[in-house]
Amino acid sequence: MSELVPEPRPKPAVPMKPVSINSNLLGYIGIDTIIEQMRKKTMKTGFDFNIMVVGQSGLGKSTLVNTLFKSQVSRKASSWNREEKIPKTVEIKAIGHVIEEGGVKMKLTVIDTPGFGDQINNENCWEPIEKYINEQYEKFLKEEVNIARKKRIPDTRVHCCLYFISPTGHSLRPLDLEFMKHLSKVVNIIPVIAKADTMTLEEKSEFKQRVRKELEVNGIEFYPQKEFDEDLEDKTENDKIRQESMPFAVVGSDKEYQVNGKRVLGRKTPWGIIEVENLNHCEFALLRDFVIRTHLQDLKEVTHNIHYETYRAKRLNDNGGLPPNKKLCASLKRSGEGFNL
Repeated sequence: MSELVPEPRPKPAVPMKPVSINSNLLGYIGIDTIIEQMRKKTMKTGFDFNIMVVGQSGLGKSTLVNTLFKSQVSRKASSWNREEKIPKTVEIKAIGHVIEEGGVKMKLTVIDTPGFGDQINNENCWEPIEKYINEQYEKFLKEEVNIARKKRIPDTRVHCCLYFISPTGHSLRPLDLEFMKHLSKVVNIIPVIAKADTMTLEEKSEFKQRVRKELEVNGIEFYPQKEFDEDLEDKTENDKIRQESMPFAVVGSDKEYQVNGKRVLGRKTPWGIIEVENLNHCEFALLRDFVIRTHLQDLKEVTHNIHYETYRAKRLNDNGGLPPNKKLCASLKRSGEGFNL
């Protein structure tokens, strides 16, 4: 009687490595047109960008945002008439605009925070701001888990928070440190030194170094965070920004003056015109290029992929995290979001 010989087991299939094909041998395919397709789609639909400004009254927050976008996108929300009372707590005021340039539409929302840091007792005054930021994540999450969700979910999440530091020349206030320590985990914070023309060049340089050192000592990371650098090119570029530019020492103005036969944005002083876009006078141009021309898309991606995902994961993993709404629970089950009900 012959012994049964077990059949050899088939070897598991090994996925083939992608092979680079020289398209010149096969002729033109058209892969490179994807960039133009994306550009056309963006031009048609436009995109959202939401920027928050935080700081004490009188630091020129509204003026700086108007200067950034070269239009009246932020009202003087932080200045009060005699008849009006200063808010006892932080108020959140969001103002929406549509800005178009070169056929591309940007749906811009400026979120102002009048009342922040203006009270005698500023304990926990960042809490309304943190609550507002999380509420926008919650709105987006609820839209995502709907069964019949919208083709394009309205994005009200805060992509960037400009935190205005008073130009004291000394050190950061405990309030500054506490705010950035709490909020840097939920939003992209970019620190700026306001009204930099009130300091000499030496004072400005020393103050910038002191602020960077205090943030480092207190373990506060501002945007762009080191751990989010994707490659060597990003790291090199962002290291230079972190070590040389941050925090940006800026001057804002929406008034024009004649200087050497040219119309420039600036502030008139007894000793001359402070030109907003002149790098010898302040770092406004560096801030504008950073926020709008080089890092705007990355600000949006870090908001979605890091801050929002952190919030989303926590909410979907917490028992009873979302309200016990039957429709919402059913949509979570059907959408396969992994929420334990």
